[in-house]
Amino acid sequence: MQLNSIISLMLLAAIPLVNQAAVLPEDRADILIHAYTGGGVEVIGPSVLIRKSLGNSFSASVNYYEDSITSASIDVEMITGASTYTENRKEHSFTVDYLHDSTIISLGYNDSKESDYTSKTASFGISQEMFSAMTTVTISYAQAADVVMDNEEPDFKEDVDRRIYRLGISQVLSANAIMGITWETITDQGFLNNPYRSVRYVDNSVGRGYSLQPEEYPSTRNSSTIAIRGIYYLPYRASLSAGYRYFTDSWGIDASNSELAYVHPLGDTAWTFDFKYRFYQQSAATFYSDLYPTIHYQNHLARDKELSTFNSHTVGLGVSYEFLQQSWSVLDRGSLNLSYDYIMFRYDDFHDATAGGGAGEEPLYEFSANVFKLYLSVWY
Repeated sequence: MQLNSIISLMLLAAIPLVNQAAVLPEDRADILIHAYTGGGVEVIGPSVLIRKSLGNSFSASVNYYEDSITSASIDVEMITGASTYTENRKEHSFTVDYLHDSTIISLGYNDSKESDYTSKTASFGISQEMFSAMTTVTISYAQAADVVMDNEEPDFKEDVDRRIYRLGISQVLSANAIMGITWETITDQGFLNNPYRSVRYVDNSVGRGYSLQPEEYPSTRNSSTIAIRGIYYLPYRASLSAGYRYFTDSWGIDASNSELAYVHPLGDTAWTFDFKYRFYQQSAATFYSDLYPTIHYQNHLARDKELSTFNSHTVGLGVSYEFLQQSWSVLDRGSLNLSYDYIMFRYDDFHDATAGGGAGEEPLYEFSANVFKLYLSVWY
């Protein structure tokens, strides 16, 4: 079962601060341990990234990512009919960058697998510096071929075709300020809903007041995003950044995300602290309902809470320690980083069906989540 919607939500606001300039990324290795708990969902797993230059013109990276999901969320019974389930996802990716003068050409491939969902994505991008390196323009294209399966139906297989187009511009405004704007559009076609999930409809013939029928989504979805982000470097090595992101799609969802962040070094020590606040809000899909009045009420039906009207507040803290400030053996430098996010979700039209009460009169759902990331980075 694919259960990445909550985690994807946390990443929804992530946009590049600036686009990649015409300098190859540094040789480095990162080891990450991430953990998420909230709403009856637990996710934990490692990620390993290694990047290495190949001469003066090429750079390559490989990344391995894994997460183990255990869910006993309020809608898991609506999905599986059970009280809990577990899932494991493994992802591999590979990228190559080629530098020529003030241009970087990038190729990438990503492969993700879980028991009932696979995804293969190929990507291509070009980054070009202009106007004495004051402006950088990046264009990219990615195409994914996904397969949706059903652990309860061995013969069930449905395809999803996804195409992602992105244009980004970063501009140096002054010696201390830089701004980036990113536009992205995504087209999805195929089986876009969850094969296990059901919707509720009023049924007074049963004690709980409702019965279930399978979800039914449109077979296409087009979405667009515009995002702007800027950073200002303060005289004492600190920085202040702000960003705004607006999302809209053909399913009627409109969403916005605003974020403020501050990075503060502790004097001349090796310690750095960062703080952030993020606010996210969205409207519901046009075919979403917590409770339909009758069975087969309309052609398209959804009760996924991530398609409902809701908002979230995120407060984040982070600390970083540079334990290698001078070269040692083959290592140039290194840092140890720990971050924590506290997220509060509040839903405006999704009711907690496990709380009891009349159908559609249950309390509105809300929950909080904790996200921890611990990662080690070394440059060589």
